[in-house]
Amino acid sequence: MNIRSLAAALAASVTLSFGAAQATDLEVTHWWTSGGEAAAVAELAKAFNATGNKWVDGAIAGSGGTARPIMVSRITGGDPMGATQFNHGRQAEELVQAGLMQNLDEVAAKGKWAEIVRPAGLLKSCTIDGHIYCAPVNIHSWQWLWLSNDAFKKAGVDVPKNWDEFVKAGPALEKAGIIPLAVGGQPWQSAGAFDVLMVAIAGKDTFYKVFKDKDAKVAAGPEIAKVFKAADDARRLSKGSNVQDWNQATNLVITGKAGGQIMGDWAQGEFAVAGKVAGKDYTCLPGLGVNPIISTGGDAFYFPKLKDPEKQKAQMALAETLLAPTTQVAFNLKKGSLPVRGDVDLAAANDCMKKGLDILAKGNVIESTDQLLSADSQKQKEDLFAQFFADPSMTPEAAQKKFADIISKAD
Repeated sequence: MNIRSLAAALAASVTLSFGAAQATDLEVTHWWTSGGEAAAVAELAKAFNATGNKWVDGAIAGSGGTARPIMVSRITGGDPMGATQFNHGRQAEELVQAGLMQNLDEVAAKGKWAEIVRPAGLLKSCTIDGHIYCAPVNIHSWQWLWLSNDAFKKAGVDVPKNWDEFVKAGPALEKAGIIPLAVGGQPWQSAGAFDVLMVAIAGKDTFYKVFKDKDAKVAAGPEIAKVFKAADDARRLSKGSNVQDWNQATNLVITGKAGGQIMGDWAQGEFAVAGKVAGKDYTCLPGLGVNPIISTGGDAFYFPKLKDPEKQKAQMALAETLLAPTTQVAFNLKKGSLPVRGDVDLAAANDCMKKGLDILAKGNVIESTDQLLSADSQKQKEDLFAQFFADPSMTPEAAQKKFADIISKAD
């Protein structure tokens, strides 16, 4: 079935499923506020509005680190929204355990989520004590190096094919007045870059020994020392970025003011809004061109318990809509992420998205650190790398020692 036929079929099913229901406003909170993100979330709103209900946008400016405490405070404080974004993993674990979140078992069974959501670990991350509490909407992978083709042309060097070539090209970029590596000031950016370097340099097994097994000995060992050496290179190459938000750092690459950025595939949305073409204007290196692997984290929507029965119906309508085939296609093409459904047609995907789909099909995947670490452990890791990137006097050895201590106490 082609996308046009699928859209018609979905429209008919939406009318049948929700047409008789009373139209209801539903506030949805999220932190998608950049240009590419806003374009993507508009697709979700359009799909939900087509059910006869109304998406009331509750965007919170800033990163997830800014938005999540606000979302949690509202839910625990008795002022819940209709639905809220979190990342796949353990960010809503305590809210579920406190009995504040609605389970989606009925919708999930009706939509056969267990059969269509791929990889299965995404639905597992939504499952607590045998019940499903979130609707996964995408697969976002951190393991990408985005490169400005124009920047390297200006510097007179070939576009790198891997991290080592990128590091070697740093002096030529600097001589041309170009920042080699764009890194924003938000703590999660530097922490995420380190995680990407770990998979590329130390490999999947070491990544899991550190973040899944919480092996502090490995975290303090020679393989991770190599990763900290690479992080030190990244710190040096990022000197002069002087931006805060991740999309500002992405814009440095889009405009050729920076050579590259280690960032998740959500950066693609910014390139798309700017009219840039993958393979022509910019190059993407999954796994930094060293180890082609992607993480299977991403975004999911949770549904706080509400007393109004009509809003409860609207919540279930939204959950069903988020996993609908055409919603998955429209949203993820704009977001730059991969769909969670394994049965949708993505013929319109660009070169970079096709690389991600190929890696996913081969099974070269890892769980994200959001799935492996508690929110508190993640925060400690982010604080460490924010300090490391901001303070050149902190040696890689000192930073690794602090990192191993965090892992030794991680949960």
